[in-house]
Amino acid sequence: MPAGPSEVEIIADETANPQFIAADFLSQAEHGGDSQSILVTTSEELADKVMLAVTEQLNALSRKEITAKALANCRIILMKDIAEMVEFTNLYAPEHLIIQTADYIEIAEKIENAGSVFMGPYTPESAGDYASGTNHTLPTNGYAKAYSGVNLDSFIKKITFQEITADGLRKLGPAIQIMAANE
Repeated sequence: MPAGPSEVEIIADETANPQFIAADFLSQAEHGGDSQSILVTTSEELADKVMLAVTEQLNALSRKEITAKALANCRIILMKDIAEMVEFTNLYAPEHLIIQTADYIEIAEKIENAGSVFMGPYTPESAGDYASGTNHTLPTNGYAKAYSGVNLDSFIKKITFQEITADGLRKLGPAIQIMAANE
């Protein structure tokens, strides 16, 4: 599984708590200078409040210098609606995705590409790293489009078995010939 610099995306609307978002934003950024935090929102007012909260909270961090360096990779992006935020998210395929919206369950059902999804205002990404029982080893750099986090299945050797009857082979034969010729 490809893993790279740590990343988090936060989907938020006007109901979200800017202090919570800033804390999640910074907790990911402090992993290293190449980490990335992204907030996508439809609320310009929320974006302004989050920027203010990030500045305030940054000054209290023990890893302030590393976190400040990572902030150069971080973004707050205003979008027109929820549909655009979901489309962006599925293209970005973040390692960690936090959804802080009034209808976070409905949005979560539309997410196709993310390493791990944290739903609601009281589910910070750090809970997934250390306490809630979810995986801490997740795909980054958009690899959540094709990979899942490491899990028990990752350590189990699997063998596939197949048996086809004569009638089954007659029916599958033409498809096999077409696929083989095009390979």
